[in-house]
Parts: sequence; structure tokens; C-alpha cells
Amino acid sequence: MKQRLNYEGVAIAAPFTMPYQRYSIDTAHWWIAKALRGSLDAAGVAPTEIDGFSVASFTLAPDTAVGLTQHLGLCPRWLDNIPMGGASASVALRRAARAIQAGDANIVACVAGDTNQIDSFRNMLSSFSRFAMDASYPYGYGGPNANFALLTDRYMQTYGATREDFGRLCVAQRDNALRNPNALMKKPLTLDDYINARPIADPIALFDCVMPCAGSECFLVMSEEQAQRRNVAYATIGSAIERHNAHAEDDIQLRGGWTMDVDELYAMAECAPTDIDLLQTYDDYPVISMMQIEDLGFCAKGEAPEFVRSHDLTINGDFPHNTSGGQLSAGQAGAAGGFIGMVEAIRQVTGTAGATQVKDAATALVSGFGMINYDRGVCSSASILKTGARA
Repeated sequence: MKQRLNYEGVAIAAPFTMPYQRYSIDTAHWWIAKALRGSLDAAGVAPTEIDGFSVASFTLAPDTAVGLTQHLGLCPRWLDNIPMGGASASVALRRAARAIQAGDANIVACVAGDTNQIDSFRNMLSSFSRFAMDASYPYGYGGPNANFALLTDRYMQTYGATREDFGRLCVAQRDNALRNPNALMKKPLTLDDYINARPIADPIALFDCVMPCAGSECFLVMSEEQAQRRNVAYATIGSAIERHNAHAEDDIQLRGGWTMDVDELYAMAECAPTDIDLLQTYDDYPVISMMQIEDLGFCAKGEAPEFVRSHDLTINGDFPHNTSGGQLSAGQAGAAGGFIGMVEAIRQVTGTAGATQVKDAATALVSGFGMINYDRGVCSSASILKTGARA
């Protein structure tokens, strides 16, 4: 396969997180507007200068990115709506970067956000997809817990993983979250706490599951020249990939679309797994993070349990992973859950992560996974970010 054009000359700047809330009476429109304003203010960009706009949201309906342009008073000449959940950030990034390179836009705002009202999650699940409406929801199979219980059980049987292995990942992420002022989970988590937690869907228990919440994330994509002129810290894009409906022939999903493009991911970025300073995986359940650690080349398939046993995944450890606490400890703000790792990675490689900063971080890998459709996640993505200019 011929390697695609790289992303030279493109900058990612002004990462912004609107602090999460467990529940909110505000709309997704409000949350998205707040994150957008935060990024614009951080970069000194006026709303009238935004000529590209990319949106990911589950609770924006009946609006899409089109409706938001009117709500927010924007007038972009390039517009994208990314309905890919946890895979959204790298997909939004790579498409926005191509728009910058092609001259279709000068500044693209990439934003994701959702509200979480009392009945939001049930309503979303009931109309999540045609598969969900026809084949899952009518029979009481109303959410991802059961899907991931089956996947986790098969992974454990196939590769010898234990609940303690998944617990090590969750405990490390909670340790990271305690340093993140925006994280919803503020209480330390021990391995005993994890093991003895309330069962949800065997073998999944309470701390294997993300907490739905309201929140939003945003970043800006522009040329390096534009970023330098504005004197903002920025990251560059080493590479980015996306893949959909990969390995449909597999009876159960124990690998993702990353396996189809991982060689290109590293070749384009001119690096290897050993060059990555920190990893941000999509983590709605720990088994998915295990799969990404394997499929992205940090260890062989089935070896992630041993990998987490032999590595320290905390901020100061030898393999910093989900340094903000990830969704498992910071919260899952709907589609913004697909952006939390990207926004944190931008901060890390620009030296602006504050209390969660990994020392000398210069190269970060962000991985996404989304759209659990009946029995598997259909979308996967990944990108490698490098330091452009530090704060």
C-alpha cells in the first residue's frame, strides 16, 4: 500500500476542557459553545476567523453541525459532522488537517460535547442505531455493559487475563485522575476496592464502567505559520489513521481496525512504539485499552495482561497511560469521551498539562474506538502528536 501524504505544516493548538458535571440542565449546544469559546480565547481567535468547523455529539439532535453554525453565529466554508463516538478525535483531526493543507480552511475548530440529563443515556441507547432499535433494545439488552461483559469474558478465557490485570489499569488511571482538577472521580481507588466492587454484568463490576456525564472538549487546527504568528503553543501531526468495520469476519471482537494501518501509523511519523512518551487510549472499559496496547504494537496479541503487570501506567511511571485519568476516572461526556485523550495529548507535548504533565513528553499516541453496534465497535482511529512549540 502506498504511503499517504504526511501532515507537514499543520498545527494543533488551544486545547480546552469545559469541566464535567454528572448531570446538567443545559443543552449540548451550550456545552459545545462553552468549549469553543475557551479554545478561541486561548488562541486569541475571533469567532469570525473560524472558517472550518467539526462537531461530534450524541445529544445535539435534531441539530447537527449545520444547525450549530446558526446557533453560534458561525459562517464556515468547510464543515464536518463526525458521528463516530470514541473514534471522533483523530478522525476530526486528520480531516481538518487535510482541509488546512488543501487551503479549504485557515482555522478549523474541532469540538465535541454532550449534555447528560436524567434520561439522556436511556434515550440515546434506544435510538443509537438500527441494530440497537431492532435487535437489542426491545429485548432488554439496553447498553454496552452486556456487550463488554461478553467481550471481557472471552478475552479472559483466550489470553488468561484476570480481573486483577484490568484492576491494575483502573487503579493507575484513578491515581492519574487525582492530579487532574477536572476529573469527576476524586477518591483514591485500591485494587481491593476494584475487586470487591458491586457486580454489573459478570465479569464486569462497577469500576470497569465509565460514568456518563456532561462536558465538552475543543482544539483548533491551523497552519504552523498561523500558530507561530499568534504565538501559541502547538503540536504537530506525525500521522493519523482511521478504519471502519474492520475484521467483520471475527466471531467476537478481540482486535480492532488499528491492526490494518498500524505500520503506516508509525512509518509516516518516522517512529516506533518505543519512541512514544505517553499513550492515550479510549477506555470505556479496561479490556478495550488492553486491545489497543496490543494492536498498536506495544506488545503482542494476548500479552497486554503481562504488560500491565510489568509496567507502571501512572504519570511518573515507565509507561504513562491516560494521564488525565481517562474516561474511567474523569468521566465520559458522551462524544467528548472521544476527545479527552486528544486534548490531554496536545497539552502533554506542548508542556501545558500542569499537574498531569509527563516529564519531557515530546511524542504522544492517541487511540480511539467507537460506535458499539450490536456486538462490536465499528470505528477505530489513532494519531501520533509531536511537539511543535512549547508554552
